[in-house]
Amino acid sequence: MRTFRRVTPHAESLIMLARRAAVLVLAAAVLMPPAPAVAQQGAAVATTTVDTKRFDAVGPLVEQAIREKKMPGAVVVIGQRDAVVFERAFGNRALVPAVEPMTIDTVFDAASLTKVVATTTAVMMLVEQGRLRLADRVASHIPGFERYGKGDITIRHLLVHTSGLRPDLDLNEEWQGAATAITRAIEEVPTSTPDARFVYSDINFFVLAHIVATVSGEPFERFVRERIFAPLGMVDTMYLPPDALKPRIAPTEPCTPLGWPCAGPNQAMLRGVVHDPTARRMGGVAGHAGMFTTARDLARFARMLLNGGTLDGVRILAPMTVQRMITPSTPPGMRQLRGLGWDIDTSYSSNRGDLFPLGSFGHTGFTGTSLWIDPASQTFVVLMSNRVHPDGKGDAGPLRSRIATIAASAVPGGAPQPAAHAIAAGSQLAPAGDVAAGAPRVVMSGLDVLRAEGFARLKGKRVGLVTNHTGLARDGAAGIDLFFAHKDLALVALFSPEHGIRGIVDAEVPSARDEKTGLLIHSLYGETRRPTEAMLQGIDTMVIDLQDIGARFYTYMTTMAYVMEECAKRNITVVVLDRPNPVNGWQIEGPVLDADLTGFVGYASSMPTRHGMTMGELARLFNAERKIGASLEVVAMRGYTRSDWFDETGLPWVNFSPNMRNLHQAALYPGIGGIEFSNISVGRGTDTPFEQIGAPFIKGTQLADALNARKLPGIRFYPVSFTPASSVHAGTRCEGVFMVITGREALRPVRVGLEIAAALMRLYPDDYKLQRTAMLFGSASALARVGAGEDPAAVAASWATGEAQWRLVRSKYLLY
Repeated sequence: MRTFRRVTPHAESLIMLARRAAVLVLAAAVLMPPAPAVAQQGAAVATTTVDTKRFDAVGPLVEQAIREKKMPGAVVVIGQRDAVVFERAFGNRALVPAVEPMTIDTVFDAASLTKVVATTTAVMMLVEQGRLRLADRVASHIPGFERYGKGDITIRHLLVHTSGLRPDLDLNEEWQGAATAITRAIEEVPTSTPDARFVYSDINFFVLAHIVATVSGEPFERFVRERIFAPLGMVDTMYLPPDALKPRIAPTEPCTPLGWPCAGPNQAMLRGVVHDPTARRMGGVAGHAGMFTTARDLARFARMLLNGGTLDGVRILAPMTVQRMITPSTPPGMRQLRGLGWDIDTSYSSNRGDLFPLGSFGHTGFTGTSLWIDPASQTFVVLMSNRVHPDGKGDAGPLRSRIATIAASAVPGGAPQPAAHAIAAGSQLAPAGDVAAGAPRVVMSGLDVLRAEGFARLKGKRVGLVTNHTGLARDGAAGIDLFFAHKDLALVALFSPEHGIRGIVDAEVPSARDEKTGLLIHSLYGETRRPTEAMLQGIDTMVIDLQDIGARFYTYMTTMAYVMEECAKRNITVVVLDRPNPVNGWQIEGPVLDADLTGFVGYASSMPTRHGMTMGELARLFNAERKIGASLEVVAMRGYTRSDWFDETGLPWVNFSPNMRNLHQAALYPGIGGIEFSNISVGRGTDTPFEQIGAPFIKGTQLADALNARKLPGIRFYPVSFTPASSVHAGTRCEGVFMVITGREALRPVRVGLEIAAALMRLYPDDYKLQRTAMLFGSASALARVGAGEDPAAVAASWATGEAQWRLVRSKYLLY
């Protein structure tokens, strides 16, 4: 039996280079002249080159999805070269207020297909004309966009979603108009530097549409109508469809307050009005959403791309422009592979199916639309559905993938490269020995950097060291031992935070003496939380080396701040050895801390629960924003990027505190830790703290059903029972839920904590004591709103303003 292992980062980079090479070979197929058409567009045909018998499986799959309420109906069109080889409508286009059968000519809200059909095509037309360059800085077309570190963002960054901008604008505040959206985009603070990470963003594309309008001198809607849709004969593709067309339009779901304005009463079913709330606020015309179209029109668009940019003698794009669009344009080494606008191989590529090779490309739309195109076999697959009708709970993802696989199996092969298939199938796991192992990307903590420098920054200094068991070098050497053994400095005293120098105490910690070095260990979590005058005697430099968890109420950051304050009073230099934020340094979430709740578990009132900073960055922020005025130096890490999770750094994991034992617990902690002062067990005293919650009054199955019904991203719940050995409900059997992280990038842990609290209030109002946890959660008003029965989704949306303000504040102090 062959054994499999995880590919090393170096080997993974070789795989990604091979993926890119395979895509380049296959993308070149677009420039090959297509073989003669086997049928006219729109006609279902029988052909000797396409195994049409395989399409018999399409109908049962769609009908099963309809029975399972994944969608009310769908239209499927499959084409090969210039022929449509399968075309059929299934089910209904409307279920309420009356049932209407689906028809081939049904018009759908295309959602994010707008990005590639309208916006990307328009941008590339202007690039062809020399009026735009992919390297143009966005700020050269939108004055003021350079604010807050956005000056280096280019057109290419927007097209491939590596600009660092957030996924969308805040919707909890009332705003309206395309001009307002652009003003808000100008005021955005990026989450990362350009090309540092892939963040799928609607902001990118409505900014691009604005640039198209600015450069062309035409309204964006008119530009795409007159230069793309009309020349291609896409007669049913448009923005703002007229009332006369609405009987053919597939409705989506009721209008919601977040997406105001709504057509008619607030709960009117959206029909001919864009589903996307940001596009709706922008007046229905936007670069990321708003286009309405049919499956037949998309088939014409696909044929144009497969013909190198020309259809029926009308040229929309040059062949080399089409090739450039579908060539990988994300940075080398990035796991997500995108062309300009188009998806190639990312977490969004499920509609490629299992057989189409790398080098094929496509896109999806939130409402249930998708388009996938394979130049190698000259095939396209269109699936149009309104899966959000009538209640927003449908799911077109699995069906998209299965239909694409059937299509790929039915058409003749287009000479895909063997390497492409091998890489596509094996990009995550490789057989042991098949890929040469290489040196992984090296992340050096501040301690590692200081050690590599020979402790030169501390030469001749009398050092105090605030640390614990987390202060380890990459090779596992303890920082205490490294400092004590170095001849060019004098380690005078040790200082321990909560949980003690060894990180094993879940109570106040007395001062003691270190057995190995004989040094006095001053506890900063015992009789005092701050170093005293006596403790600081004989110290001229205080070094802080602690591993934070990434949540506001984890106390190591407050210990650092208190030490900085006391050192500033005595002119003692502070040196912070930086370490990673283990749950990444870009995601920010949660309410900002109420001013009257500041204290040891909440040092800064402007900080959301999940702060997205490292300890060194926090030290810089505290020193300036809290006006501490310490003489501060941060020894920055090397090799670290903001998008790194701890398991991507290669640094050794050590339990940060007694009940923080793995990265899953760390990922959940900002939410579950935030509600632990209420009368529930969060798993302390069990083997899986912060991965489960329970109480004697909870019915596990009931709670799991309620939470799973909320369809929270990145997480699932199942019922459990456990008996904590210590802490809350010690010795008492509890029922509750265990939490399984299904997607850590999508996970919003603070929202999860709020949802759990809301469910407990709703299900057990006489037993659950919510307000006890305000000190940790940080917002008494948020808890009160949930306690009063308000939807936790709306409560979480209201945090957006504070989160945005924090991004702006923190941006000045970021090191990575």
